[in-house]
Amino acid sequence: MTVNTGATAIPTPAPVLTATNVTKSYGERQVLRGVSLSINRGERVALTGASGSGKSTLLNCLGGVDRPDGGSIRFNGIALETLDADGLTEVRRRDIGTIFQFFHLLPTLTAAENVELPLQLNGVDRAARTARVRSLLSRVGVADRTHALPSQLSGGEMQRVAIARALANTPSVLLADEPTGNLDSRNGAIILQLLQELSDETGTALLLVTHSADAASICHREIHMLDGLIATPPRQD
Repeated sequence: MTVNTGATAIPTPAPVLTATNVTKSYGERQVLRGVSLSINRGERVALTGASGSGKSTLLNCLGGVDRPDGGSIRFNGIALETLDADGLTEVRRRDIGTIFQFFHLLPTLTAAENVELPLQLNGVDRAARTARVRSLLSRVGVADRTHALPSQLSGGEMQRVAIARALANTPSVLLADEPTGNLDSRNGAIILQLLQELSDETGTALLLVTHSADAASICHREIHMLDGLIATPPRQD
């Protein structure tokens, strides 16, 4: 897989997401053991590590899907642990876009309707929704698939629609969990290039969970996890 990474400068520090000493256990098993990190506006960060190192648990905590046992997570200065369920939902809708390996498109909705749904949930009026959906589907290269159901789309097309949906509400941060893991090498390279371009264009920060060196190569830096902690990335000989 070949990705044209270019020579994008690292964005000027302006943290949009900060985690401080985050811990999480499931029963007797401690998965996160005090994780701290900060991601700046427009920055792309690869989150790497072996299976079981805590990557997905950390992503779920950062995205507000799961609550940590301890520590603090802040989006644009708002501490997620201080919010009730409604407040957390509002932050997730406004500030966080999520891209999954298996797309998670609603099967009974068309491509356009999947992208439109977050806008509906945020109360955006119909005219603005229509314009936003049209613009996003065009930008990710599937304008001709507007009325197609997910079952009528290829894997690469589904991931493009999923990216458009994640960007619908102009989030501060995109959380991507192995977004190319279910794609062939050609479509994977296209998706990585698209994520890089969109991040540069919109200033949206990207936290990319990946096992792929090609995926990590589009990022400004790498955070490596080992046994629930931030560790030094392994050397690439």
